[in-house]
This record gives sequence, C-alpha cells and structure tokens, in this order.
Amino acid sequence: MSSKPVIEVKNFTAAYSNTVIIDDISFDIKKGEIFVILGGSGSGKSTLLKHMIGLYKPAAGEILIEGDDIASLEGDEKNKVLQKIGVAYQKGALFGSMSILENLKLPMEEFTDLSDEAMNLISRLKLKIVGLGGTENKSPSELSGGMQKRAALARAMVLDPKILFLDEPSAGLDPITSADLDGLIINLNKNLGITFVIVTHELESIFTIADRVLMLDKETKSIADIGDPRELRDNPKSNWVRQFFNRKTEIAHSG
Repeated sequence: MSSKPVIEVKNFTAAYSNTVIIDDISFDIKKGEIFVILGGSGSGKSTLLKHMIGLYKPAAGEILIEGDDIASLEGDEKNKVLQKIGVAYQKGALFGSMSILENLKLPMEEFTDLSDEAMNLISRLKLKIVGLGGTENKSPSELSGGMQKRAALARAMVLDPKILFLDEPSAGLDPITSADLDGLIINLNKNLGITFVIVTHELESIFTIADRVLMLDKETKSIADIGDPRELRDNPKSNWVRQFFNRKTEIAHSG
C-alpha cells in the first residue's frame, strides 16, 4: 500500500433538492488499500459512492481521482478518468438478455477500439481470474448469486482499472459464498495492486478485508470516525460507533 492518495475527497457536500445528505467531509484513499464505507440507513454511503464514480455532481467540494476532479470534467477528459475505475453494483447489474461474455464486452465496446477477437480474449481472461472460466456462453440466470457477483466483478475489471468500487458485494450471499468473495477481493488487491472502495455493512467482511473504514453519521451528516476497524471497535469515539459494532446501527438510525 502506498502512502500516496489515489482519491482525495475535499470539503464534499451532497444534497438532493435542498436537503443536505452529507455536509463538508474530507478524506483520502491511499493507493493499494481496501477502503470500506460504512453507515446506517440514510447516512449517505451509497450517495457518496455514486458521487465518487461520477454519476452525480457535488453540491460543494471536489472528488479527485489521481488529481483529476471527476465532477468538473466532461467528454473525453471525463472518459479518461472513468477508464481508471470499475464498478460492480449490488445486484450485479448484468443484462439478462446477453451472455456473460457479451456483458463483459460492453465496457470495451464503449471505451476502446479493440477488435472483437481481442475483447473476447480479455473477457475470458477476466472470467478465469475470478474463477468463472468456461461460463462465457451462459446467461446470468444460469449462474448462482455468488457467481453473478463474480461476473459483475470481472466486467468491472475488463479495462484494467486502478480502482474498483463495489456496492454491497456480500448482500444476499450465504456466509460461505461471502467468505469466498472476500478472499477473491483480497487476492485481487494483493496480486494486481487494485485499490478497492467498498460500501458494506457486513461486520465479518469488514474485519476480513478492510485496511481502513470510513463511518458516516446520519445525524451529523458527517464522518463519525475513520481508521482501522479493530481500533474503532475497541476504542469507539461515539455512541453511534459503539452501536454499529454491536449490530445496533440499523435500529438506532432507522426511519
């Protein structure tokens, strides 16, 4: 892990209409780390992720990816930054009418001029890396939930991104499948040097994979704490952090 930040969030504020969701937060994500975003319902963790991948523009502040503010860029300049990142959504977001191979080729068709043969080769390689070799001609419905998550991860990797954003990767998976996915994330991080930014609330996964966690607080609309998850668990700075690690987050912050 490098001490150099690959992502810098500076004085970031997110708002829908006139309702502020996150108010003036700043933090860095280091190159090569697994960084987890936590928070109760309505704390803005998915909102933050969507801003970080350029879907929304901040109400205020900057989100820098290797020094480029993704929110202020347009056209080809923004596309260059987008090619540095990959995204795997909570439900996989695979197109059911397409084969797994066709799903993986979509980002390359949009962002590259590669030949069909080259795209097929890259797609098969990425599927093999995530343990899905031989599934390229199957449809998403023919894969289990865990396999669909892996296929979505493979698609997120086809442009060889430096950063992968994962939204609730363990959601809906049984404990064994979830643990296997955690192992895959760790291997990709260590062997390929990919920086991961992950939204999750699964405590076991957090302690298995996270180098650092960012905890968002719905009440203050800001950062409750940031750091090694074990240190935050053992020395909580607030009742909310204590509640989260005692699995009371959703109760305390529901509604």
